[in-house]
Amino acid sequence: MRKIILASASPWRKILLERAGIQFEVEVSGHDEILNQKLSPKKLVMQLALEKARAVALRHPNALIIGVDTVAVFRKRILGKPESAARAKKLLAELSDKEHKLVTGFVIIDTKSGKTVARAEETKVWFRKLTQKEIDSYVKTGEPLTVAGGYGIQGGGASFARKIEGDFYTIVGLPLAAVIEELRKLGV
Repeated sequence: MRKIILASASPWRKILLERAGIQFEVEVSGHDEILNQKLSPKKLVMQLALEKARAVALRHPNALIIGVDTVAVFRKRILGKPESAARAKKLLAELSDKEHKLVTGFVIIDTKSGKTVARAEETKVWFRKLTQKEIDSYVKTGEPLTVAGGYGIQGGGASFARKIEGDFYTIVGLPLAAVIEELRKLGV
């Protein structure tokens, strides 16, 4: 059986792959994410995922390396992780009672054959109206600083979405069905 390596520090991505029954290791790439606003959101997340996967692939000559990245998109602006509590509060207030989307890209590199697969998925999310008290309480947890768009739908932000159109796991940060499809094509 080929070694599969998830090039991500995300605990949620790890949980999702485990739940899918995939045997893998985690090796954080250490790659710095630079949100190049000149790329489309889909191209950006695939580029960032590729950079993360390549950084880990250099150390493994016979493995499948999975790199992943997620951004939120609101009013044509690409949003990564908020850099401060104040920014997280502002971002959540902006998203309140509005639509945005989450875009997750993944890359799988087969280091033995050199084959690379890249895909990006997007899911639309409509927030209900949030109160300032809800926003303040949530930001105090620290979770918004660790996730694209400033909320974890699988965590403390679970009650924020009133409607979702697309794959829920794209919002979480790993479009699981798409990843499994591509792994199967690679013989997993």
